[in-house]
Parts: sequence; structure tokens; C-alpha cells
Amino acid sequence: MAHVVIFTRRDRGVLPSLELLEHRVSTLPATAEAVAHAPAGDLLIVDAVGELVAAKAICRLLEHDAAPVLLVLGEGGFAAVTPEWGASDIVLDTAGPAEIEARIRLCLASARAAAPAPTSGLTIDEASYQAKVDGRPVDLTYKEFELLRFLAAHPARVFTREQLLSEVWGYDYFGGTRTVDVHVRRLRAKLGDLESLIGTVRGVGYRFEQQDA
Repeated sequence: MAHVVIFTRRDRGVLPSLELLEHRVSTLPATAEAVAHAPAGDLLIVDAVGELVAAKAICRLLEHDAAPVLLVLGEGGFAAVTPEWGASDIVLDTAGPAEIEARIRLCLASARAAAPAPTSGLTIDEASYQAKVDGRPVDLTYKEFELLRFLAAHPARVFTREQLLSEVWGYDYFGGTRTVDVHVRRLRAKLGDLESLIGTVRGVGYRFEQQDA
């Protein structure tokens, strides 16, 4: 199941068939402010039906996001779309659930294949829930690993403590943001010489710092 974030100016009906799939969906207004404060998604969907100029502007704002962008078009919108939009794929708003599922799956696979190489010295194996520093296993708790994995999946993007609580601990977690600080401190201690990979943005939150290999 993927977290899909939709940017649209419509109240509903962007991709009706998406509602039949088991993905987690967040719908936000198609504005620069919404993009700046959007939760991290596995796939970003931009609604371009009847709003081509605005949709292109949103796509350009999203071009530095690590997640792929799926552009939703009406029949008459294909001629306007060019590579400079930065979309990973396009789909008609009338597409059925099978097609949408396939396009989501392919977008996610392409994004993983195009992801930058692991930061020098640190490897993260999602299959075994194991992180290593210079080949040495790091003894992380489940939440420490999830926090590291999430930050590393969105390099250079700053997340507030509230966003990290939501994305890593879940919406139903009732603890305070102090939990994030504690886990970051423990994670840095376990990373040793690579502790600087978890950067602090004063007054905002944390981000994963990309380092040269």
C-alpha cells in the first residue's frame, strides 16, 4: 500500500477509480503553500483536468521531491504536456482501477531504480530491517530504523517533529514531539561518525543530509 498525495482544485472526482484501491490517500489544494507543507508521499498526483497552467506550475514546484509525479489529464490535455513538466507518467481521469494500480506500481518501481546510491558508509536494507555503517550492523530499534529509513528516503527535505510523528509513529500516536528528539539523539549516537547525516534545522525539525561518496 502506497501513500498517495493528490494536489487538486476540485472538491472530488480527480480519479474516481483510485477510491476502489487500498492506498492511503491525502488530498491537498493545488497551491504553492500546500506543496511546501505537504506530507511525504510515495506518489504525488497532480490534477491537470481543466487547469493545465496551474498544474504545470505545481509540477515544477514538485520537481525536487523524491517521489514520482503522476499527472491526471482529460482527453484534450495530452498536447500540452512536455518533458519539462517533470511528470513521471500520465493517466486519463477516466482510467479504471486496474490501470491506475499498474501505473502506481510502475511509477514507484522507476523511482526506486532511479534513486541515488546509498550515502557512503551507510547502507539500509529494508527487506531485513538492517542498517550498516561501513559494513558493521547497527543495533537499531524498530522505530529508530523506521525514522532513519524515512529520512533517508527523502534526502534534504526538512520535516517538522509533527510530520515525523505522523509519518513514522502514525496518526493514532498520542505521545508528544519530544519522542522524536529522543529517537534522533539515540539514532545519532548509534551512527557514530555518521551522526551528521541527521541534520537539525533550527526552529523547524530534521532532515537527512546527503554527503558525497
